Amino acid sequence: MSSFILKRLLAILPLVLLLALGTFLLLQLAPGGPFDAERNFPPEIQRQLEARFALDQPWHIQFRMYIVGLLDGTLPSMKRPGLTVGELIGSSFPVSATLGSLSLLFALVLGVSSGIIGAIRQNSVWDWTTMGIALVGISVPNFVLGPLLIAVFALGLGWLPPARWDGLATMILPSITLGLAYAAYIARLTRAGMLEVIRTDYIRTARAKGLSEWTIVVRHALRGAILPVVTFLGPATARILTGTVVIEKVFQVPGLGYYFVQSALDRDYSMVLGVVCFYSGLLMLMNLAVDVAYTWLDPRVKVA
Repeated sequence: MSSFILKRLLAILPLVLLLALGTFLLLQLAPGGPFDAERNFPPEIQRQLEARFALDQPWHIQFRMYIVGLLDGTLPSMKRPGLTVGELIGSSFPVSATLGSLSLLFALVLGVSSGIIGAIRQNSVWDWTTMGIALVGISVPNFVLGPLLIAVFALGLGWLPPARWDGLATMILPSITLGLAYAAYIARLTRAGMLEVIRTDYIRTARAKGLSEWTIVVRHALRGAILPVVTFLGPATARILTGTVVIEKVFQVPGLGYYFVQSALDRDYSMVLGVVCFYSGLLMLMNLAVDVAYTWLDPRVKVA
């Protein structure tokens, strides 16, 4: 197992570099440059800025400078003077991670419980209700759900603040908005996995032994039924932890997604490359965690 994990970790760096190179070349092919919109700059300052960020050098020299700066933590942001890319990621990612963790916790609790209820009460009112709500959660985009929740619970009922990020109350609405779609997918995957497992021989044997339904579901059936959810959680966790620009924009959350999109619009090459490398590395680590979790959850899965 240790050699398998080590090989996967060693493969992450070249893959991240390849993704960063592709992103950089796409930025280079796009028309314009990072400082083209700054029309009030004198030509001397324009040349100094281009020299500072190697914009007057060939593309391969620029790319090398950006990668070296990312690795040693000295790469400055083009649009935020005095701040490095690492500092911006370090200050914004904890906000997105907090939002993502709360959303993921909400999605797991709601999704797994709804999926279990739908499976053990198949074709009942409980099943139809939970799966109907899950279908709504998948169908309604978060840029519609977010303003709708604000209109009902903030502006209408006045129970929660509509925006900001400065307390537990301000985290509820964005966490629900971000996590509801994931809860819907988890509910459907849990229900499908549970229906498959509860029909197996070892579950019938457990019932024949007189075990309680709670013990059968939690200790025996859930471990096998949760495997599709674990597969889904790999890329979903990486995606949800980085936050989404829609949620962060609607609720004024100062997270990593906001900086990423704003940097892409501003043509901030250094910030875009930094976020791409960070996000791609996180995604690969989550996929590795899923593979390791599989060997623990399912004894039939072995590392070759």
